[in-house]
Amino acid sequence: MLEKNQLHELLELCVESGGDHAEIFEEKKYSNAYSLLNGVVENANSGIVYGIGIRIFHGNESVYAYTNDTAMDNLRKLAHDLAASIHEEKKEIQFELKEVEYENAHPVKIDPTGVSSDQKIAIAKKVSDAAMSFDPVIQKVMVNMMDEKQEVAISNTEGRYIRDTRTRVRLMIQAIAMDQDKMETGFYGPGASKGMEFFDEIDLEEAGRHAARIAKTMLYADECPSGTMSVIIDNAFGGVIFHEACGHSLEASAVAKGQSVFCNSLGKHIASSIVSAVDDGTIQNAWGSSNIDDEGNFTKRNVLIENGILKGFMVDTLNGRRMGMPSTSSSRRQSYKYETVSRMTNTFILEGNDELEDMIKDTAYGLYAKNMSGGSVDPSTGDFNFAVSEAYLIENGKIIKPVKGATLIGNGADILMKIDRVGKNLQRAQGMCGASSGSIPTDVGQPAIRVSSMVVGGKE
Repeated sequence: MLEKNQLHELLELCVESGGDHAEIFEEKKYSNAYSLLNGVVENANSGIVYGIGIRIFHGNESVYAYTNDTAMDNLRKLAHDLAASIHEEKKEIQFELKEVEYENAHPVKIDPTGVSSDQKIAIAKKVSDAAMSFDPVIQKVMVNMMDEKQEVAISNTEGRYIRDTRTRVRLMIQAIAMDQDKMETGFYGPGASKGMEFFDEIDLEEAGRHAARIAKTMLYADECPSGTMSVIIDNAFGGVIFHEACGHSLEASAVAKGQSVFCNSLGKHIASSIVSAVDDGTIQNAWGSSNIDDEGNFTKRNVLIENGILKGFMVDTLNGRRMGMPSTSSSRRQSYKYETVSRMTNTFILEGNDELEDMIKDTAYGLYAKNMSGGSVDPSTGDFNFAVSEAYLIENGKIIKPVKGATLIGNGADILMKIDRVGKNLQRAQGMCGASSGSIPTDVGQPAIRVSSMVVGGKE
């Protein structure tokens, strides 16, 4: 990593042609990934990524460049060439880089870089064996296991110099159940901002069985009926609908451009009064957490919705300039190859007062979406379409049978207003979120919620 005097020299070059702010993002990342099919290793990859991204602000605009050639002569030329794209009178910017020291809020007990590949593969194999032995209908099990350690250093012309080390591990389990011409899958993907101790803290065999159970259940499920009905969406990954259909529309990268359905909605009722939601990058060792965002600001717990009222957006520095708002420490990127923008961290609906069992008893006819899958959304309108990976039909207050092929169709703003029950069973789940600054780890989450009326797509 570069010395402070080198960073200071580069930052000075960045503002030599009229830029009013410059920032350097330096990254070194160690990663390992293992893929097993039915307990046999198919792929094992390890890598080290190192590079630097340089960004310059001029008012509400920015220029960005990156390189993995970190020789000082190359970096000087890169900074000079980038600065030359701005043609204004040079501004006098005086600064001294001072390192910000702090206590790590996400401690790691067992550094993955010190654990052998054989030990890691043994963990993945234990998961795979448990899924394979769940039932004879489970014909294929794919287990992906990853670990990464990312070291970053961020400096800018405000004199800030700060470093962070982010360690993450995750399992991704896909079980495939087959019976003659029928085939269904089940997925489970637990992870955390922890070291290898994470795999001692979870039940590895139960993780494998969890994916297998979903696959078997859906294999023998009836086709889902279609129509408008009440829908109960369970906790954990059920929060992916809020993340996609609402969360992206609350990012400044959409709001600042007028491409969000929630533009000009601050202080207004955008959800049912029983709905509150936050984005919280401070949760200890959570998958989407870190000590600082990718602009070097300490992460925060940002209230997005409180009792149905829109309280705030997720804001990065540049879009904050455009919106006249301060940063909410929400700036993230996949790597030095991406210019950072406002992104979610751990985003979830807060718990309410209802029991899941009571929601079901109080539903005359509807769908219980126990596990969600992927989908698509248009942030400018909030229109979405999501697949349900595990679902059950409700009649007269009782779950009567599993159903497959269900999709949930609607509009984020509309659905928020139709939530009439919020449960007590708040839980988060892990995923990867893709946007303009790359693919980043995020937690989604919620307690069980009931939407009074929603379009359900199905084959029956």
